[in-house]
Amino acid sequence: MIRVKVAGSEPEREDAFSVRKMVFVEEQGVPLNLELDEHDASAAHFIVYSDDQPIGAGRIREITQGVGKVERVCVLKEFRGKHLGNLIMHSLEEYALKTGMHKIILNAQSYAVPFYEKLGYIVTSPEFMDADIPHRAMEKMITQ
Repeated sequence: MIRVKVAGSEPEREDAFSVRKMVFVEEQGVPLNLELDEHDASAAHFIVYSDDQPIGAGRIREITQGVGKVERVCVLKEFRGKHLGNLIMHSLEEYALKTGMHKIILNAQSYAVPFYEKLGYIVTSPEFMDADIPHRAMEKMITQ
């Protein structure tokens, strides 16, 4: 059974971190000190589970009143192509609405821009490098 939940305990946060480490650090070569950062303490972390196995993750944090920043959205390689990214993003957006956010910004890896565009996000920047990976800033206004 596939389910998404907000991390409510340290073990669940560690589940999110383990997925992020596999995708970003091991697969994409992002240095661990860049992947796990000072924002992890204040962000809301989301985990996708297949039964009890963590297979996807993402986080959101409010950066200014009413504006959330989505970060670290990822799915383990063997589970990609099953619309789990959509599931994570919908969960993040629902959480944002419930907590008073009306706008979401994110920095998408450039290859993922079409994924976010299908979800209604628009590109707001030229391409830039982050952790030696090309990115584009994107945003979306969200409503009930």
